[in-house]
Amino acid sequence: MIDKETIGVAFLGVGRMGETHLRNITAISGVKVIAVADLIAERAERGRVMAGAELAMNDSAKAIEHSSVDAVVIVTPTGTHAQLIELAVTAGKAVFSEKPIALNLAETQRVVQLVRERKVPVQLGFMRRFDPGYARAKAKIGAGELGKLETFRALSRDTYPPSLEFLLGSGGLFLDMSVHDLDLARFLVGEVEEVYAWGSVLIDERFAHADTAVTLLRFRNAVLGVMETSRRSNWGYDIRTEVAGSVGKVVIEAPQKTPLHFAKDFASSFDHYENFPDRFEFGYRLELEAFFAALREGRTPGPGPEDALETLRLALAVTKSWREKRPVKVSEITA
Repeated sequence: MIDKETIGVAFLGVGRMGETHLRNITAISGVKVIAVADLIAERAERGRVMAGAELAMNDSAKAIEHSSVDAVVIVTPTGTHAQLIELAVTAGKAVFSEKPIALNLAETQRVVQLVRERKVPVQLGFMRRFDPGYARAKAKIGAGELGKLETFRALSRDTYPPSLEFLLGSGGLFLDMSVHDLDLARFLVGEVEEVYAWGSVLIDERFAHADTAVTLLRFRNAVLGVMETSRRSNWGYDIRTEVAGSVGKVVIEAPQKTPLHFAKDFASSFDHYENFPDRFEFGYRLELEAFFAALREGRTPGPGPEDALETLRLALAVTKSWREKRPVKVSEITA
């Protein structure tokens, strides 16, 4: 529990996603950004101004070590997450980090073990869990309103392919993009036992491995699932999830952004969300509010490192299935 009037924060990484988190943190009562760190000085200074922080710096370790810092928010490139989480946890600072911890199982397990030993609160940024639609779906499933669960379907299409710089460090389609639907599969239905994935390059040869994929899931509780993933959607950000049971189903979808439906000349139209920052605006805000509320109330925030570990294991199983062109049991994936 952090029993202070104001929780001091070190904020690391001021890219596009970092700016989204920084704006959300500044709106949370009782939370103050003390230091903003980024390797690019201009970004750090921009973040300092945005947050009204005391310091802008290019040394994340110094930001973490600052005596007024109680919690660390990590929104840096993927390859830096594990080291920064370890630095913060070793210093006894609570951590909110964007996913993943790391792109390999051994490094992730090392961080998970450190967190267990130090008993420091750590939350990972699987923001879809906090989206009101997914939260309501989870509540209905938990209350048994769907009956016995039978099928799971998830579809994710990004509006625009990412930059080549991002692709080189992302870990590929399954570890970077499909991982959100895999986390939802675990969150809404339960643990997955076996997967079978197909992937193709249909959008851009830069992707080299796969930019479009279909994955079959077989859950431990016998539920069956299908997951579609694509790096491009010319009609807008396209995210849909369905869980069906013996007596009911839930469908989570937000196709319309503005509450306006325009009709004229025997036709009608409405707008779509452009990308993840506007579609999951509430999820991004609510996950940080939940993190800081947990720190104040002495609760363990979630999803935690163990969730990140098991979702990574699942994503690695999907990747292995695609590469080896065969069904893969999740239990095959070990460090």
